[in-house]
Amino acid sequence: MSQYFAHTDGTSDTGGWQRLCDHLTQVGHLAEGFARQASMKDIAGIIGLLHDVGKYSVEFQNRLAGDKTRVDHSTAGAIEAERRYGLPLGRIIAYTVAGHHAGLPNGGSAADPASLAGRCGRQDLPDYSAFAEEISLPPQPDFRGILGCFAGKQEEIAFNLSFLTRMLYSCLVDADFLDTEEFMSSDKAAIRIGKQPSLRELLTKLDKYLSEKQTKAPDTPVNQERQKILAACRAAAEQPPGFFSLTVPTGGGKTLSSLAFGLIHALKHKLDRVIYVIPFTSIIEQNAAVFRDAVGEETVLEHHSNYDYPEESFDEWDEIKQRHRLAAENWDMPLIATTAVQFFESLFANRSSRCRKLHNIAGSVVILDEAQMLPTDYLKPVLSALTELVKHYRVTAVFCTATQPALSGLLPEGTAVREIIPEPKALYERFRRVTVEDAETLTDSELAAQLQTRGQVLCIVNTRRHARLIYGLLGEEEGNWHLSARMCPAHRTAVLADIKEALKAGRPCRVVSTQLIEAGVDVDFPVVYRAAAGLDSIVQAAGRCNREGRAERGRVLVFRPEKHGLPSGWFSRTASIADMTLRKYSGDPVSLLAIEDYFLNLYSFERERLDAKDILESLREGLPKLWFPFRDIAEKFKLIEQSMQPVIIPYDAAAEEMMRQAEIARYPGSLARKLQPYTVQVYPFEFAALAKNGIIRKAGEIYWFLSDTNYYDGQIGLLDARDLAAPAEVLIY
Repeated sequence: MSQYFAHTDGTSDTGGWQRLCDHLTQVGHLAEGFARQASMKDIAGIIGLLHDVGKYSVEFQNRLAGDKTRVDHSTAGAIEAERRYGLPLGRIIAYTVAGHHAGLPNGGSAADPASLAGRCGRQDLPDYSAFAEEISLPPQPDFRGILGCFAGKQEEIAFNLSFLTRMLYSCLVDADFLDTEEFMSSDKAAIRIGKQPSLRELLTKLDKYLSEKQTKAPDTPVNQERQKILAACRAAAEQPPGFFSLTVPTGGGKTLSSLAFGLIHALKHKLDRVIYVIPFTSIIEQNAAVFRDAVGEETVLEHHSNYDYPEESFDEWDEIKQRHRLAAENWDMPLIATTAVQFFESLFANRSSRCRKLHNIAGSVVILDEAQMLPTDYLKPVLSALTELVKHYRVTAVFCTATQPALSGLLPEGTAVREIIPEPKALYERFRRVTVEDAETLTDSELAAQLQTRGQVLCIVNTRRHARLIYGLLGEEEGNWHLSARMCPAHRTAVLADIKEALKAGRPCRVVSTQLIEAGVDVDFPVVYRAAAGLDSIVQAAGRCNREGRAERGRVLVFRPEKHGLPSGWFSRTASIADMTLRKYSGDPVSLLAIEDYFLNLYSFERERLDAKDILESLREGLPKLWFPFRDIAEKFKLIEQSMQPVIIPYDAAAEEMMRQAEIARYPGSLARKLQPYTVQVYPFEFAALAKNGIIRKAGEIYWFLSDTNYYDGQIGLLDARDLAAPAEVLIY
């Protein structure tokens, strides 16, 4: 019997030790299965066999027996891979094996001991040669088939090979985690593999839900058009995988129609799951709730930065929550709702915790909601990743939006993007419910005065401070409301309910909001004012105007605000390009032709910033020897440069009670989900100011609660930390 072991669970009998040869073989088999969607089975199997061969040393076996000496067991397999398989295969394998704990390293040089070059040049590793007695490595597999797919310009080949490395890394680390979990925590493994509804079952539930929804809906022209959109999505789902666009005006019901496309298409082409990528955390919970209503709670994994699954409270949850917590690690669920930050940063990550899910993106339908929000500074790398997924990893990608970005010229030559709607221009005309007018420049006082003269009006501005200022000029009289992310979601939900009730009853309703109201919030105003912004934002604002077509035309007035209402940089640049478009297409500045022209101009003006961090160039430079800077790229690729910190607001009695529970609970992390509706995200500098001034306090060793409720206003939410030196001034807004 083998005397070499991979893990011990701490028990003294023989059942508490996992044989190393068994672990390597099982990880290899799992990795092969994960690699099936990309025809990488043989390579993944080799990686599984090699990843822990460094554990065949006396030093590591002593560590398992209790010795505290640290042992590097990851480098040995990397060295063995390069020695046996050479370039390019050996180096690709070496990256994955060397990084299966610490993360994919930079290629680097021998002078950098943390780089792959530095690690593979080590001469001081413990003797691991005993692995040859138990593990038989196969000869070099035929790599030509895969390499033949990766032809083209040097920049493209470099991206292909680096992406292949990440995918293989994902197969390895997920297989390693799962096999180790099976041995160390078989109860969790059993929960993970519990029966999941099939895609066929999801589609059956969705069909039933949509049928009931249609039966209850009034037979209006808008609802008739929504049914046509759904029918077009169903028909297009039969087409072969690839790139699609779904150009649907705001209010056209694209969320559920695109889900129908995704489920039908996945079943037709034997794909594994549907992944819905949403740009804002402010609407992902809303969309996930829609999905849960349609197909059932147990089938929808909601994964984003606001949705935490604290490890220590695992045993306190029901089986559905436990399965979701485990599935968040590797996205092994039929329907995923996630954010663009989570999705794209994972595609360029180097840590195992972020990369584990990548192999489960292969063989999926990826629906990019509000596709115009694709990050311009990273647009080229993002499109390269999507192209790679579509070409080599059996992914269908759907650009879903009312304002299609002009991406064709940025995709590789010959790439076809098929439009799902047969006649999008005709559909636009049928949904055309507003006129867009140039309101010129308006000072804050002029804007407030115009809003005061209107019975029902929505004003959307670019910053939270500007929204607060305009609301302050309107005054806190009945019929005036404020909306921004300074208000916790529970507060915003309550205010939106009041707004909708006032609109329905025909009462005065003047709302000043940040752009959060543009993100899928179903409100219907006769008049909307929009501060200068990108044309896509103006179109989204127009979607809140005459939404149900009650009038022949609603009015959208675009105005140039005072300087503080239009931040410099991205806001200012996109507003300038939009202004040119509005003037050029004054007759219909939000037509599909105008939108295409806007994005063509935007990408032309921003062409030097479409890969602002030079990610593609850094890969191209490393191509000759495959010295790819994986760690550096992961650090550079941050869609949100500055992370936000959550503050819990004791908005109502339920929040106050949970704050008390957090102080005494054995597992305060179990409250995380329930506390989400009471969270306001703040920047680190503001968080530090709030803590320094004693306005927030820590509870349960996890959460920070607002302890001084004077700093949460019933109309505008959390007050600005920059005003802490003069809180009296804040209260006048």
